[in-house]
Amino acid sequence: MRILHILDHSLPLHSGYAFRTIAILRQQRALGWETFHLTTPRQGPGPGSALEEDVDGWHFYRTPGPAPAGLPGLREMREMKTSAARIAEVARQVRPDILHPHSPVLNALPAIRVGRRLGIPVVYEMRASWEDAAIDHGSTTEGSLRYRLSRALESMALRRADRITTICEGLRRDIVGRGIAADKVTVIPNAVDVEAFAAGTPPDEALRRSLGLEGATVLGFIGSFYAYEGLDLLIEALAAILPREPRARLLLVGGGSHEPALRKLAADLGVPDKIVFAGRVPNAQVQRYYDLIDVLAYPRRSMRLTELVTPLKPLEAMAQGRIFVASDVGGHQELIRDGDTGFLFPAGDAAALARTIERVLASRDDWARVRAAGRRFVESERTWTRSVARYADVYARALAARRSA
Repeated sequence: MRILHILDHSLPLHSGYAFRTIAILRQQRALGWETFHLTTPRQGPGPGSALEEDVDGWHFYRTPGPAPAGLPGLREMREMKTSAARIAEVARQVRPDILHPHSPVLNALPAIRVGRRLGIPVVYEMRASWEDAAIDHGSTTEGSLRYRLSRALESMALRRADRITTICEGLRRDIVGRGIAADKVTVIPNAVDVEAFAAGTPPDEALRRSLGLEGATVLGFIGSFYAYEGLDLLIEALAAILPREPRARLLLVGGGSHEPALRKLAADLGVPDKIVFAGRVPNAQVQRYYDLIDVLAYPRRSMRLTELVTPLKPLEAMAQGRIFVASDVGGHQELIRDGDTGFLFPAGDAAALARTIERVLASRDDWARVRAAGRRFVESERTWTRSVARYADVYARALAARRSA
């Protein structure tokens, strides 16, 4: 089996998107399949405008030229035209059995056009819908003309693809709700490589001292600082907890567009000295920061994206045997059993978040049970071996559908 994966971006960029991609590719190679990897204009060409690039042992085909600029609509049309030409060029070179475009839809539509021209079946992996991504980045609002057009493009790609995969049940329901046959859609859920996550590693005391966290009860978040992550709620919860838990401190690792607002909120609430903004750290060092945190928090706000899409981070926390609290958005509820593998609180409610954290801190005797339950969940249900095995049937059905067309 030869699969050409068509991607928005990849290594050396670090993101949940890139890490999911590499996990899929690694496991597909373990199954004996040949994988080829093409990034479209948003990644840009390799160093020195190279059309091919090797990164960490993976070979990537790149698309020449920068990501198109200009007016919305025309910009995306130019991008898809550029992508289609490059997909066709690489497909003729590597002769794949399957074209496998991954979100966004700007990858899917060019791949479908090329697939029809060359007689290659297309499996579209929708990791998030284009209209929701536009809202997330603040370029449109739900119900606007641009939102409706974005949704129409997404629905068109879903109708035209030979088979569809998606990352969770929330997105599967959304796809079927667009009139797509349920048997055309397969969930390939987010997962973890459990062997890559150590459980119970001792904290780095030198790092603890350097961050000023000696003797502290550490709450923490590691990731990107976007508004939908709800980190403002976490800062408000810290301020509410401090009178009863004076040793509480908040460790925020990462960065993003919302960081200035978070720093201002901390100052307004009088708790800037109780929060450590550690900045972005190399991926190889992230474990050292995890090991300092007593209770992780994922206080995502409720919106279409968070209600539909399951994140990776709670799974990674379970794999490490971490104690965490999370908002009860749909994406979290699909992953977390409240009181068993983690603890949920009503989304958007800082006071409820504070109460939940305090309750968790008061029940340390129960932490060993929760840690063990979380680890068992990922080991039994959310390994990449188990998830990626589902592609075999998807690809077989796509090939059969194209042969019978």
